[in-house]
Amino acid sequence: MVMIAMFTALITAGAYIRIPVPVCPFTLQFLFTTLAGIILGKNKGAAATALYVLLGLAGLPVFTGGGGIGYVLQPTFGYLIGFIAGSYLTGLIAHGGEATTKRLLTACFAGLGVVYACGMLYYRIISVVYMHDPISIANLLLYCFVLAVPGDIVLCILSTAAAKRLMPVIRLKGVS
Repeated sequence: MVMIAMFTALITAGAYIRIPVPVCPFTLQFLFTTLAGIILGKNKGAAATALYVLLGLAGLPVFTGGGGIGYVLQPTFGYLIGFIAGSYLTGLIAHGGEATTKRLLTACFAGLGVVYACGMLYYRIISVVYMHDPISIANLLLYCFVLAVPGDIVLCILSTAAAKRLMPVIRLKGVS
C-alpha cells in the first residue's frame, strides 16, 4: 500500500514537471507510470495510476490542468486512461520473465504504444464530438505523436535504467 501511495505521489509530481509543447504538454507522468508498472507489477502499478486519476477526478488538482470530473472533457484525458492501461501492460511484460534490459525496454515501449493509442484516439473523439472543432489527422500526428514521442523514448530508456538499479534494492529490502 505504501508503494502504491508513493507512486501515486510521484505521478502527481510528474504532472507538474512539464515542457510546454503545443496541444499535448510533455510531462514526466509517463516516466512514473512506467516505473510503477515495472517496480510494482501489473496490478499494483495500474492501481497506483488509477488512484492518481481518481484523485484528480474527485477534484484534487493533480492533473496538468487541475482536476475535477469535468476533466474527462479535456482532449488530453485519454492519455490518463492510457497511463492506467500502459502501467498494467508494462508490468505484465516486465514480470513475464527475467528482468533483462531488453524485456524492461520492450515493456516500456509497449506501454508507450498503449498510452499514445488511447490518448490520440480520445483527443480526436473529443475534438470532433464535444468541441466541434476536429483536429486534422495530420495535426494530431504532428502535435500528439511526432513532437512528443522523442522525449518519451528517452523516458523509456531512463525508466529501464532506473528500474534495473531499483529492483534489486527493493527486493533486498523486502518492500512491496
